[in-house]
Amino acid sequence: MKSRIAYLTLCLALVGCGNKTQIPQASNEYAVREIKTTECNLSTSYPATIKGIQDIEIRPKVSGFITKVHVDEGDFVRRGQVLFSIDRVQYEAAVKSAEAAVRVARTAVSTQKLTVKNKKMLHEKKIISDYDMEMAENQLASAEAELASARAQLIDARNNLSFCSVTSPSDGVVGTIPYRVGSLVSSTTAEALTTVSNISKMYVYFSMTEKQLLEYTKGTDGVKGALAAIPAVSLQLADGSTYNQTGKVTNVSGVIDIATGSVSMRATFDNPQKILRSGGSGSVVFPIHMDNAILVPQKATYEIQDKHFVYVVGKDNKVKNTEITVLPQNDGTNFVVTGGLKAGERIVVEGVNTLSDGMAIKPISEAQSVANRRNSAAQSAAQK
Repeated sequence: MKSRIAYLTLCLALVGCGNKTQIPQASNEYAVREIKTTECNLSTSYPATIKGIQDIEIRPKVSGFITKVHVDEGDFVRRGQVLFSIDRVQYEAAVKSAEAAVRVARTAVSTQKLTVKNKKMLHEKKIISDYDMEMAENQLASAEAELASARAQLIDARNNLSFCSVTSPSDGVVGTIPYRVGSLVSSTTAEALTTVSNISKMYVYFSMTEKQLLEYTKGTDGVKGALAAIPAVSLQLADGSTYNQTGKVTNVSGVIDIATGSVSMRATFDNPQKILRSGGSGSVVFPIHMDNAILVPQKATYEIQDKHFVYVVGKDNKVKNTEITVLPQNDGTNFVVTGGLKAGERIVVEGVNTLSDGMAIKPISEAQSVANRRNSAAQSAAQK
């Protein structure tokens, strides 16, 4: 029995010794980087809506049944191109009636002129009174007024006839067409016949906060100076791709939205290939260039209650947790530090989750840290 207990004790001791050989010894070596300033290019984006420089509702000026739809949804049309035809019969009849009225009125004027001429001769010979002469002249004036009225009605009738051909007022792309052949339409119809969007250039509308706007425009003189100071912007499309044309901010609202604290803005983009369509969405991307930026790796930071911290290495090689402020924009690898650090200071860039405030470390370079990991990996592979 004693020999069995001794045997078990020996086995446990051997197992314990074996486990200890597999646990690496804790090391106080940490990769450290000296803070330096550098150039930095970042970007920030704002949700946006896309519209053509003109979105024109097409509405009929006369009432009637649609006899033909000349275009289809999505077609590109030119200014003056016929989009819809409305039944012309009643308007052609109105033109003929107005033309007849003009002829009647013209005849009446001719007749009245003869009357005035005749009465004038009689009046000169004192055969008729002044009253009769004035009556004849008044009747001529009335006939001439009737002729002018008839001519105006003819112009109106011809205009109405021309309105039976509904044309595009601008180059652009045809939107949805809710009415088809046989539909009764008029100028008071609730829904437009269609919309023609001029998309040779596109307006992209977005908003930013008052603070952000001031950052882009500080030091400028007036609205024109502010717009000139804003750099060229790019457009990220709904599928995540970047549009192949850059744009320029051309308009800033003069009023700040009290509810949101934001300012409405408009950028203009050329659209030569008609890739952009009115009603689309995307994001306006602003470039951010900094000449003397302080960058720290995101892995060198830790976060507590939405605040960012790093470990600064002192002259005595003891670390101190230090709060830093960073820009919300980043490249996914580094933070841009705006406060809490200055050039020349040293920070720990690896293993920050194993540190504590006041802990003494042995600083090594990042290159040495990489070499150590490689050596460790090689040794592990050799042991296997």
